[in-house]
Amino acid sequence: MVVMKFGGTSVADRAALDRLMAIVRAQRQADAQQEGGDARGPIVVVSALSGVTDRLLGVAAQAGAGDIDGAIASLRDLHQRHVTVSEVVTDEAIRTALLGDLAAEFAELERVVAALGVLREVSPRWMDTIAAAGEILSSRIVAAALNAQGLPAAWVDSRLAVVTDGEHQAAAPQFPETTAALMIHVDPVLAAHRIPVMGGFVGATRDGVTTTLGRGGSDYSAAIVGSCLGVGEIQIWTDVDGMLTSDPRIVDEPQVVPHISFAEASELAYFGAKVLHPATIQPAVARNIPVRILNSRRANARGTLITAERPVSERPLTAVAAKKGVTVVDITSTRMLMAHGFLGRLFSVFDRYRTPVDVVTTSEVSVSVTVDDARRLPAVVEELSSFAEVSCEGQMAIVCAVGDGLQRDPAMAARVLAAVGDVPLRMVSQAAGRRNITFVIRERDVPTALSRLHETFFAPYPVSASVAGTRG
Repeated sequence: MVVMKFGGTSVADRAALDRLMAIVRAQRQADAQQEGGDARGPIVVVSALSGVTDRLLGVAAQAGAGDIDGAIASLRDLHQRHVTVSEVVTDEAIRTALLGDLAAEFAELERVVAALGVLREVSPRWMDTIAAAGEILSSRIVAAALNAQGLPAAWVDSRLAVVTDGEHQAAAPQFPETTAALMIHVDPVLAAHRIPVMGGFVGATRDGVTTTLGRGGSDYSAAIVGSCLGVGEIQIWTDVDGMLTSDPRIVDEPQVVPHISFAEASELAYFGAKVLHPATIQPAVARNIPVRILNSRRANARGTLITAERPVSERPLTAVAAKKGVTVVDITSTRMLMAHGFLGRLFSVFDRYRTPVDVVTTSEVSVSVTVDDARRLPAVVEELSSFAEVSCEGQMAIVCAVGDGLQRDPAMAARVLAAVGDVPLRMVSQAAGRRNITFVIRERDVPTALSRLHETFFAPYPVSASVAGTRG
């Protein structure tokens, strides 16, 4: 049995939904025909329609500003878009029921927005309530569409099936509770040989308060469900042919990486590879479940397979990626010299304000770190300033070169840095595992750095895939 996650571009319109249904049908038939195969499922997890989450966050902002009329007008526009997409459901009875469900969801959203507009405040809890609607709506449409096409499906409310903590907008799954909830809400659907359809990104606390897993969390939802149910494979259906050797928006003619390890994929996802959400790999690694990235627009393309180990490649690097929107924080104090406990005190500040750091470099009297979430940075800086001198530099980026060749060839790190040429390097780091080398540069230098790296390590290889688009 497999979990199939479809991104926003894979459910964007009627044509996309037609492709989705053909892919699900083919998977269901393949599972049933395999000797000793599992005829149940598959389990389908979907994102919101492309662009809808951003629109919903805009609605929340309008409500917080007191613009109730504007917020409701935006909701009604979104309602009409979902009604239009629902035309893919050709069975009249099923579509009538679906339209009723959509109307009820939007009516509730209008009530929430009106109340928040009066208060002129949108807390993280209510932000989650509004943002979660995108996946709830899209999953209802997909479930109805599958049923109308003779593929027996059942909508499963992710707020009942995925149990999280109460950290709104970045909730963490509670795996034992989620496993129990899936047994209650998904197992009976599978036992009836129906296809469970769930919205990704969405969960709820033990008390039933709606939460979200953070932006891009639909990938994570698929991995959570797959891990808790012990499936054979997690498929991420997007609009590219797989994980690429670099960002197609920056680098000309990147190629598909056919097979990659969990460790390599985690590094690339965390440091900017847009096709995969960084947290997706974590539950899959824990259960050693293969993850496959596939193109919903070219279902026959090979894609990228991600497993614990992969065959040795003649390429020294697997891929290069970049993450923009980074801030470098420099902390300097003579108290560091010959002192114990200073680093513990320093990093406890970041921990207290839930601000993770990416790259860390140290000297005798200074520490430099990078953060990509600056929401709590002013408070972090204020507390750090009580025992050190602190400065920040924004508009920076992290470039990460990943590949097992860095382990095999001690000179490879020097070759990577040499390929960047005269681009100024702010920080340089290599982890103990020697699977990646990471450096921090100015955002404006990213195109130059990535292009030079890609030309040096990947240009001799033929282009093997279409590269239009990014992760949905």
